[in-house]
Amino acid sequence: MRYEALTQGLRRNEWLLTAHHEDDQLETLLLQLMRGAGVAGLAAMPRDAVFGAGRLVRPVLHESRAALESFARGRGLSWVEDDSNVDERFDRNFLRRRVLPVLRERWPAASRVASRSASHLGEARALLEALAVEDLARVSVEGGLVDLARLAKFDAARQRNVLRYWLQTRGLAMPDAVHLERIRVELAAARPDATPFVRWTGGEVRRFRGRLYAMRETTSKSKVPRDRQAWRWRGARHFELGGGRGLLRLVADPHGPLTAKSLPAVLWVGVREGGEKLALEVGGPRHSLKELLRVATLPPWEREVLPILFDGETRAAAVVAVADLLVAAAFRATGRPTVSSKRAKGRLRLVWEGRFC
Repeated sequence: MRYEALTQGLRRNEWLLTAHHEDDQLETLLLQLMRGAGVAGLAAMPRDAVFGAGRLVRPVLHESRAALESFARGRGLSWVEDDSNVDERFDRNFLRRRVLPVLRERWPAASRVASRSASHLGEARALLEALAVEDLARVSVEGGLVDLARLAKFDAARQRNVLRYWLQTRGLAMPDAVHLERIRVELAAARPDATPFVRWTGGEVRRFRGRLYAMRETTSKSKVPRDRQAWRWRGARHFELGGGRGLLRLVADPHGPLTAKSLPAVLWVGVREGGEKLALEVGGPRHSLKELLRVATLPPWEREVLPILFDGETRAAAVVAVADLLVAAAFRATGRPTVSSKRAKGRLRLVWEGRFC
């Protein structure tokens, strides 16, 4: 929670300096070891790292607590001790008060040695990340998805390495070893017509048509408004969607498929209820929306909560547009204006911003 708040408060090119020291590094290393952490966790705290829009720097990480206290006392400085630091219910305090004194009796240089080990592990982490960058370029496809067939060409350790990096690039909390292994094994092994998923605190990964999708949380049908909502778009060019689906916006675009004249004054925003049909070309056949979305390879969990624009509130109302994917021919602008033509000025395009955020 502290780091989240600090991340949000840090502006571009700002540095956050903390007073973490060598003894803190030893505590962190031991805590990570007891949690069964891998190389990244055992590398403990880096001296310098990207942090939000700026950087987090620990300038005294290679100094001992005793040295820092001696420095402060020698200059008459005072500080405040947090009362919670003596509460041994917290793992870090237990280590500091019970375990580390025993370690230092046997190995006085324990903090210095652990700091050196963490530095070596930091180098190993950097090498693994460099490999993950190369591997992700090999297995990723359009939209930031992972192709399972390509991933299968790597051995298990390399798969885990690239999956960790992929989830990191997607901004998700890192799953524990059990959930990571479920992602690697279960999603690939599920039957071809299934849409399996693995969920953990902070994220989930789903499989569809041989590709992995990573997201914070799938938008649930129960969170999406079921009644159609009126959008009087002439007065407000954007419409807030419920259920964490972002917003719809009508923007000027000389090549847009819509015009102000082609749209009803009130658009009704809803979701698929079943049985919807639309023609994509004037005079062309009407297609089932269900089939159109299937052909468009849209994942099933997205189809259920996709925002759809109707020209009325009733179930019989015609479909105007399906998110920013499809526009019904009956509401499509006619002609193909160039940027310089007068008709281009009235052209509109529907944009879906923050989809499934």
